[in-house]
Amino acid sequence: MADIGSTLRESRMRARIDISEVEVGTKIRAKYLRALENEEWDLLPGPVYVKSFLKTYGDFLGLDSRLLVDEFKRRYERPSDHEVRAVATTTRERDRHSRSRRPGRVSAALLTPRTVIVFALVVIVVALYLIGNHSTSPPAKGGNAIAPATKGSGHHHGGSGKHARTGTTINTVTTNTVTAPVVPKRASLKLVATATVWVCVENQAGKPLMSSGDVVVGQKLPTFHAKEILLALGNTGVTMTADGKPYTPSGAAPIALRITATGVKPLTPAPTCA
Repeated sequence: MADIGSTLRESRMRARIDISEVEVGTKIRAKYLRALENEEWDLLPGPVYVKSFLKTYGDFLGLDSRLLVDEFKRRYERPSDHEVRAVATTTRERDRHSRSRRPGRVSAALLTPRTVIVFALVVIVVALYLIGNHSTSPPAKGGNAIAPATKGSGHHHGGSGKHARTGTTINTVTTNTVTAPVVPKRASLKLVATATVWVCVENQAGKPLMSSGDVVVGQKLPTFHAKEILLALGNTGVTMTADGKPYTPSGAAPIALRITATGVKPLTPAPTCA
């Protein structure tokens, strides 16, 4: 492949593109573009920027930017000290592993102080296990077997006249789970007129839930449901049930209330259902 800089310069000149146009199209400053074409790598911020600029400039000119970057790596980029140390460390580890597998070194690697201690502990555990099994072996035929104690069974002790009871006690742990009360998310309102009364009902967005006007005794109204219910009454001639609980309106007309899932509160200003 030809020189990187000359490849870029010749491609730009064949396309009759000025360096200022490349600067606008690639967002790379003109002095860095000239440094790329002259292969003045010391004038660029660093190898990472060089490779990024080469890719962007090459793509702008329609070149194979990957080949430009690979050529820069091959000619000018050297492995970092960290990479060299990593290779050297890997080589040393491989040599050490190879030496440890040579004849005559296996036994030395196995006979470490830790290996000896572990082996001794294993022998002691095995010996204790065998002794325990031997001591708990069943009695010989004809011997007196000891029957296990059962719940509620008793044995007489000679001359004492008392019973020794052996039993099993089971402790039962009872966990009390406290359940939080369920709070309804929507309010409800039921109105029954006890006298002619002007009524206006809106939701929290100010949308009327019924046509406002006078409600007479015996007139049936639906049960209203909303996140918030805004109520205006012309007088106290109604019985109210808010969220399933009776509520008695009071005060001077008009009476304005806000009903939510948690209760009833006064409201200012009163809704108009306009």
